[in-house]
Amino acid sequence: MRTALTILTALVLSVLAGCNGAAPPIEPPIEGREFLTVDFQKGKTLRYKFVSSRSVALEWDATKSVSGPAKDRVNKSSESMEMVVAYTPIEVDSYGLTTIKATCESVKARRSPSKSRQRDAVESFSGATFTLTIDPTGKIEDYSQLRELLFKVGEKAFRPSRKQGRIKEADMIGDFIATQWFLWDSISSIEKASEGVAVGQSWKSQLSAPTPMIVRRARDVVYTLDKVRSSKRGRVAVISSSFSSAKSVSRDWPVPYSGSFQMAGTFGFLSRFVRGFKVRELQGQGRELFNINAGRTEQYNHEYQIQLDASVPSALGIKPRITIKQKLSMQLLGG
Repeated sequence: MRTALTILTALVLSVLAGCNGAAPPIEPPIEGREFLTVDFQKGKTLRYKFVSSRSVALEWDATKSVSGPAKDRVNKSSESMEMVVAYTPIEVDSYGLTTIKATCESVKARRSPSKSRQRDAVESFSGATFTLTIDPTGKIEDYSQLRELLFKVGEKAFRPSRKQGRIKEADMIGDFIATQWFLWDSISSIEKASEGVAVGQSWKSQLSAPTPMIVRRARDVVYTLDKVRSSKRGRVAVISSSFSSAKSVSRDWPVPYSGSFQMAGTFGFLSRFVRGFKVRELQGQGRELFNINAGRTEQYNHEYQIQLDASVPSALGIKPRITIKQKLSMQLLGG
């Protein structure tokens, strides 16, 4: 697929020129630019380890005195998810769409503190499979099986008993979405992939920002090709990224729950009074290693911090403020 896009462009130009009765010379690739495209070999499995972790500080009264907020007015918690997913190409078309079968080999979640006896619903992805259809640039064209699976697992986040109504336990399905819905984003978001990318060049995209609350938040990202270096595995593109708060979120991104319900735990209690969450600040950065010769991501690491203010009636006398420190990573295990 790395050279397929260039060849395809050349063929299209030749056909169009033939229709006009003349064949102009085919332009060679622009010197000093790199073609970053996703490549797959039929039947060759690539296995990745994903980790998502965050620490959350909920400050009930954001109005600080000289001595600072009282310790008992700050709730701290943490949660993490670790999983291994194998991707096997089952239909490969260098000039068109490629179908990838994803198998979730293992998924584990941890939370502290945790009072629930119900396991995190995200662990239900373990053993599940779904297919993705992508184009030569790595853009996912068909999410249908993944979307169906997300809603199926989303139902497992609710307590079996409905005596007290429909209650949803804490889960990390949003983190699963953040890792799987945006695969190959740094490559597929390049606007003019057929022209290649020069060292120092930047381009924009948008990624989800998972949180422990049921709110859909996004981070604007600016990717930059920092450098290209040689390794035993081939030429590697070093792509940096910077994150900031997005003003809007794509409606196409899935929310794996439907209907009315109540959240369990601290955020469930807070949600009874909150009129909304406002992102006061989102900042962070990341780094990715993309193997140009193999046409695949070898690893990435994202770190960012979100500060949110909860809007509650002033009569309650509290001003909740939430600080989330998030880490997301992917590492190629073999293939």
